[in-house]
Amino acid sequence: MGRVKDSLAVTYHEHGPPAEALRVERVPVPAPGPGQVLIKMLAAVIHPSDFGMISGSYGRLAELPAVAGREGVGEVVEAGDGVEGVGPGDWVRMPEDGAWRTHAVADADKLMKVPNSIPVELAAMAFINPPTAWRILRDAHLSPGDWLIQNAANSAVGHFVIQMARALEIRTVNVVRREELVQPLKDLGADVVLTEDSGYEKRVKELTDGHPLVLGLNSVGGESALRIIKSLGDGGTMVTFGAMDFTPVRFPTRQLIFNNVSLTGFWLDRWYRENSRERIKVMQDRLYNLMTEGKVSAPVAETFPLEQVHEAVEAVGRPRLGKVLLTPA
Repeated sequence: MGRVKDSLAVTYHEHGPPAEALRVERVPVPAPGPGQVLIKMLAAVIHPSDFGMISGSYGRLAELPAVAGREGVGEVVEAGDGVEGVGPGDWVRMPEDGAWRTHAVADADKLMKVPNSIPVELAAMAFINPPTAWRILRDAHLSPGDWLIQNAANSAVGHFVIQMARALEIRTVNVVRREELVQPLKDLGADVVLTEDSGYEKRVKELTDGHPLVLGLNSVGGESALRIIKSLGDGGTMVTFGAMDFTPVRFPTRQLIFNNVSLTGFWLDRWYRENSRERIKVMQDRLYNLMTEGKVSAPVAETFPLEQVHEAVEAVGRPRLGKVLLTPA
C-alpha cells in the first residue's frame, strides 16, 4: 500500500454558522518526520464547543483556515524515526487542532494513548466530557452520601456525572426539559429525575430525605440556573460550565447573603493548561478504568461519514439522547 498523501477533512476558512462555514475537502498529509506518527481517524465527536470555534464565539479559536473538531480517537499507522512509547496499532487521541479528518500527522510525545479494550465510540469521547464531569466532582471534595443537582442531565456530561457519582456513592438530583427523558436517566442510575417546570426547588428536602444539596452543576443558564441556586443548601456551590440557554442569570442576592452560596465556573481547557502531563495521565487512567469496568458508558445518537458532516450538524440540533459521531467513509 502506498503512502497516504492527503486526508479528507472538514474545514472552515472563515467564522460563521457551521451549516454555512464547513467544507469537505482534501488536505495534504506530509510523511511523518522524526518523532512524528501518522494517525488514521477511527471516530470523532461533535460538541457544542466545536460550533463555538467554527462560529468564532469560543474562548479559544484556531488560526484560519482550520480543520474542525476537537475530539476523536485514531490508530497509529506509521511512525517516523526516533519515536518511542507509541507505534503502529496503538490508539491515540486525534490532534485537538482538527479531529474531523481521515488522517493526521502529530508529534508522538504530545499524544494521549487510549486502551483499545474500550469500545471505539466511547474511546472517541473520552477526553472532554468525562474529564469535565470527573474534575467537577472530585474538585468539589464531596463525600459518600452527599447530594448534588444538575440541569441538562440528559447531556453527555450529565450522563457521566450520574454514572461517576454512583461509583463515588454520591446521590444525584437531575433536571431535564422533557418527560420522556426521566426513565432513561433512572435506568442509568440517577436517584431523582424531574422536569424543569416541576417546582422541584420548593421541595428539595422531600426529594433528598432532608439532606442538603451541596453542589449544583449548571450548563444551561437563565431561569434554570436560578432554580438550582435556590435549591442549594447553606454553603453550597454552583459550578457553571456551559450556557445552552444563552440568557443571563439574575444575581441571586438573597442566596449569596443568607445562604452563603458560591458561584464559580469550570473550563476544561484551562485545567489542562494548568496541570502537568503526569496529573492528566493519572486522571485519564482512572477514567479508562471506569470505562473498562463498565461503570461508565455513553449512548450514541447517530453516526455519519465525514462526507455527510452537514447532515450530522443538522442531527445535532434535533432532540436526541447521546452524541453524534463522525467516521471515515
